[in-house]
Amino acid sequence: MENTWQKGIQTQREECRDVDLNVQGEFPTWLDGTFIGNGPGQFEVGETALEHWFDALAMLRQIKITDGTARYSNRFVRSEDFKAAREDDRVRRSLPGTPASGSALRRLYQALAGGLQDNPSIGVTRMNKKLYAVTESPVGLEIDPKTLETTDRRDLTTGLESDITLGHTHFEGNTQWGMGATFGSECAYTLFRRSEGNSPKPISRLQFDEHPPYIHAFALTEQYAVIPESSFGVNFRKLLFDTARGGTFLDAFASRDCQSQFHIINRTTGERTAAVSADPFLIYHFANAYEESKSEAESESESESIVVDCVRFDDITAITDLTVENLRSEDPDLPEGDFVRYRLPLEGGTAERERLFRGPVEFPTINYDAYNARSYQYAYLAATDAGGLPTAIAKVDVEQTTAQRWSEDGLHPGEALFVPAPEPTAEDDGVLLSLATDGYDERSVLLCLDAETMTEQARAVLPHRVPYGFHGQFYETSNPTRSMA
Repeated sequence: MENTWQKGIQTQREECRDVDLNVQGEFPTWLDGTFIGNGPGQFEVGETALEHWFDALAMLRQIKITDGTARYSNRFVRSEDFKAAREDDRVRRSLPGTPASGSALRRLYQALAGGLQDNPSIGVTRMNKKLYAVTESPVGLEIDPKTLETTDRRDLTTGLESDITLGHTHFEGNTQWGMGATFGSECAYTLFRRSEGNSPKPISRLQFDEHPPYIHAFALTEQYAVIPESSFGVNFRKLLFDTARGGTFLDAFASRDCQSQFHIINRTTGERTAAVSADPFLIYHFANAYEESKSEAESESESESIVVDCVRFDDITAITDLTVENLRSEDPDLPEGDFVRYRLPLEGGTAERERLFRGPVEFPTINYDAYNARSYQYAYLAATDAGGLPTAIAKVDVEQTTAQRWSEDGLHPGEALFVPAPEPTAEDDGVLLSLATDGYDERSVLLCLDAETMTEQARAVLPHRVPYGFHGQFYETSNPTRSMA
């Protein structure tokens, strides 16, 4: 197999504005809206190679679809990190795997002063009818949805006792659910909700010592929030001591001397209903979670529980092996996360786990607006057969534990966003949109698949190749609701 995945881990400096794309096949006539994705754009700063996949400078990619046509724009987010990189060839703040430029004294000062990176490469979110590029940072960068220009900054921690907020949030109508994190000699994660136009309201706070778990996302049910406490995380005491010598987040990432568990938080009272233990795990992303009543459980002896579907990794390599060098190599050692289902008893105890789909897989999505926090049937994942990037999109029937796949030689599809048809008649009545890197033609394409049959309906061919992205949203013109967590 030719190393086509390597093209997805290469810099693209070219920016385009409102380019008419060649559409092969036909988009559904009802598909009217904007796909906007976020992720890596540039993997070096001057002569410095950025070490980790998460370090790359953020680039937005946008495709507007209407009346069967597609128009494309892309643009780097003008963060302070980006400006320092482009204007001064300098790594402004330490990134997950790359230390900040400058002297040991300068790096130590930044660490003590709480200086954090603002490179927003995880995803995008809409708040108060404004669009933001976000990451695990104190700030969101406001983006003009027409031009992709960076227009403002918003402190996302205002009203919270937190140093950062997480990049993954949930929306229910105009209410946002998110998490903030505080680091230092005592560390904590704060669950909060924020209504449109209002300050965030803290709901619950989980406290840890200076070696807290790494939490990237969380799940919601109708009554509860499910927060994963991993066996792995950053030792902030070690990070502080090593910063002056060029130590990074990844250098301080280590196993914690405690068991993995899920914290079940009552969304109304903020009280912890249960802490459910599990074998060691590291979880980036959840597909869904919902409450299972006694009558719905597999046996009458089972009590009420919460079903949680996610991609689970079992060791620290899930983050330490995602280096640029490894992903670009001839034979990358890719972390092998499985798509699994946990059952969490509400009275506490130990989680049950079953595998729904063998990995490596990542970026699970569902019909979010209609089924998040509810019982559902279909999840969509980016699956990898070989190499350093996904090679297929898998549709998993979580009730039957069966799967359908779509793939094409040389194409590396990204996260699949579900867009429902008008007045849908089934959970999978709609299309999947996925931005894929073509390793043969040095192009990227936006794929449109029929979600029921997993057959291709259309593709829009970009004028160039963009690096493989992380997360995005599809905002329908008439109803710009969130398409994924």
